[in-house]
Amino acid sequence: MSLTAGSRPDGTRPPAAVEEPTAAVGAAVAKVRVPRRASKAGKVPFRVRLRRDRALILMTLPVILLLLLFNYVPLLANVVAFQDYDPYVSSNGITAIFHSPWVGVEQFSRMVDDPLFWDATQNTLVLFALQLVLFFPIPIALALLINSVIRPRVRAVAQAIMYLPHFFSWVLVVTVFQQIFGGAGIIAQTLEDHGWSGFDLMTNADLFKYLVTAQAVWKDAGWGIIVFLAALAAVSTDLYEAAAMDGAGRWRRMWHVTLPALRPVIALLLVLRVGDALSVGFEQFLLQRDAVGAGASEVLDTYVWNMGIQNGDFSYAAAVGLVKGVIGICLVLGANKFAHLLGEQGVYQK
Repeated sequence: MSLTAGSRPDGTRPPAAVEEPTAAVGAAVAKVRVPRRASKAGKVPFRVRLRRDRALILMTLPVILLLLLFNYVPLLANVVAFQDYDPYVSSNGITAIFHSPWVGVEQFSRMVDDPLFWDATQNTLVLFALQLVLFFPIPIALALLINSVIRPRVRAVAQAIMYLPHFFSWVLVVTVFQQIFGGAGIIAQTLEDHGWSGFDLMTNADLFKYLVTAQAVWKDAGWGIIVFLAALAAVSTDLYEAAAMDGAGRWRRMWHVTLPALRPVIALLLVLRVGDALSVGFEQFLLQRDAVGAGASEVLDTYVWNMGIQNGDFSYAAAVGLVKGVIGICLVLGANKFAHLLGEQGVYQK
């Protein structure tokens, strides 16, 4: 007896219900349409991601609106850098922009010919270089030191103590340093009680750049410690164990395991720091300007304040601020390109 295809040994065919699920599954698979872009590139379509992340988008929408309102909308007012802006030419300062005369690049020519501008630029660059050399490595060293502490309670207490000054205002920071290093401070009074001549570090113009660097380290090093500790927490302990089995000591493990793990974070923060080179601070220098004089404490931020707010030369101050912003963007792009050459991601990928 010959058997037909799909028949049983007794010559009967299987029930149709056995074949129906297979046909139904095939029809369902045929109905599923995968977008060509998603199938080719392996990416989720934009409308799918928009529907999936709509809750997160609604949560971040107020922050985006505030960012646009206070950070991007004011950029439109940079047009006054090309005008002889007079806020009293109209009923309010916004409509005065449309009634102020155009002067082209006259404000930028004034800036190039102004020796006070170049003095402020020199002070800014010197302070940036000093803080980059002295301030930037300190959070890394402190993070490595705290990470080596075995007891979690001691580590948490040390981290909290170092991070606490980050919440202090610059008024409080300058006051604390005044009470310690000022002419009537603790150190000066102690020296005078023991027959030594006191000193006043807060009014020493030659040491002012080191003073403000120490203030920045005391105030903001704790924030950098948290960033680097978070990067260290992501390092697998298997790497340390493998390095120890290969005979690597503590310093070797730090050099070949810890620092390579911190390198992407270091590159990112360094790019951001270089981009912020011309903004070394405002309130910190303005509070101590009278103590050391304008020659030592004048930076670009205080220079813009003095020319724009105190002297009322808004167009010239806007021109200086615009040049500072453009140079900052160029520094960010250049530093990010350098990070790409070193094999790091930087602020954004290639």
